[in-house]
Amino acid sequence: SPALATTDPGTLNIGVHVTLVSRWLDPGDTEALITPFMLLYFLHDALVKPMPSSINTPSLAESWSTSKDGLTYDFVLRKNAKFHNGDPVTADDVKFTFERYKGASAKLLKDRVKEVQVVAPNRVRFVLKEPWPDFIAFYGTSATGASWIVPKKYVEKVGEEGFKKAPVGAGPFKFVSFNPGIELVLEAFPEYWRKAPQVKRVVMRSIPDESTRAAAVKTGEVDLAYLFVGAVAEDLRRAPGVKLVAPLLYGIYWLDFLDQWDPKSPWHDRRVRQAASLAIDRSAINQAEMLGYGKPTGGFVPPEFDFALRIEPPALDPKRAKQLLTEAGYPNGFDAGDLTPLPPYMSLGETVGGYLQGIGIRSRVRVMERATYMTSWHEKKLKGLLIGATGAAGNAAARLEPFVTKNGIYAYGSLPEIDDLFQRQAKELDRKQREVLLHQIQKLVADQVIAAPIFQQGFIWGVGSRVDVSGAGLIQGYPYAAPTEDLKLK
Repeated sequence: SPALATTDPGTLNIGVHVTLVSRWLDPGDTEALITPFMLLYFLHDALVKPMPSSINTPSLAESWSTSKDGLTYDFVLRKNAKFHNGDPVTADDVKFTFERYKGASAKLLKDRVKEVQVVAPNRVRFVLKEPWPDFIAFYGTSATGASWIVPKKYVEKVGEEGFKKAPVGAGPFKFVSFNPGIELVLEAFPEYWRKAPQVKRVVMRSIPDESTRAAAVKTGEVDLAYLFVGAVAEDLRRAPGVKLVAPLLYGIYWLDFLDQWDPKSPWHDRRVRQAASLAIDRSAINQAEMLGYGKPTGGFVPPEFDFALRIEPPALDPKRAKQLLTEAGYPNGFDAGDLTPLPPYMSLGETVGGYLQGIGIRSRVRVMERATYMTSWHEKKLKGLLIGATGAAGNAAARLEPFVTKNGIYAYGSLPEIDDLFQRQAKELDRKQREVLLHQIQKLVADQVIAAPIFQQGFIWGVGSRVDVSGAGLIQGYPYAAPTEDLKLK
């Protein structure tokens, strides 16, 4: 029972803000969001991944090299890396993992990689069709889950569904049990190549209700819990024995105008999109939602990323917003249908909906469960307005690709000029020239108001008194506890 779990000195109990789903146990299904990595950093390991030392830290690969012509990437695997079932991590597993990968940017990666060659059991070579300077930005960061390696023999033996039910990884923690939507139980893998984890057992509990999550931290039922906003965060800050931490994420939240590609929709008119953007009080949202830990933004790409263009948030101007609506032919506003916020950010949806209502744009906040929202978003089934977000790492190209290009997993449409610039930058080997092209794309996204960025997130956790090392903020821009092998209880 949870009460017993908390008294176990070797168990770290984590309260999770979303409903845990089995597909997050499989790196092959990773969506273009940071959420699945909350589990991946425990269970699995990657050739290259974000760590405290850098965004592209060699992990299962001890090193990699690139040919002068930019067409081949050679990875040398660690001799002492093994999966939880004792099998060594080999080049065959790397090749198999890449070929089965179907998550974020899978089409892009597979269109650009000609073949994966097994050179030796501990050497693997990726051969590209043409030079692509962003290969590592997509492959070796949390932009995708493509370099998180799964065991070929085991997956072939148990099958795709079997793997999701009982995953075997190469990470610091082994799978014990999973009750979907309730809890995930993991135990330390002492033979993890980097070091044996400090914590013996981890229990991740789904507690989607924020007040219940806060109560669990206060009573010690969980040792740390993710995501608190507004009044609940303020109350938790005052609770004895609880400390708030708030890493600044790579996560940008934006208002997405899904219907803008339909010529019959009011959102097709740039003035209407601009009006919506000018109606949002970004500073007030940052204070109310994140106690000021976040940063209002006008840009789609976090400023820390390579090739990011810094774009100031537009000044709040409801008067100008109403004027733009009148010019566009909507002096009395209009009914915009559903506004679907990324779960569990319902209060953000209500707040943004309220600002739009203030200039006459009427919407209804639609509540969805996180997994359903993600599926509906990328299957292009949602209508009206959406509040989207992603905290995945990478660079400007990796951030833009899923959302504003024609092949983007979450793009409901695209501008031909953006697609053209994106193709050009992907082939451009001169760094300065690439920056020019990627800045042009970001400027177009802002000028055309393809989306209305709101803020860069300060992700508030509550941490209880038993925790010595929480892992908060150790990996730049990453929201969750990591590196997981370094987490420590007092």
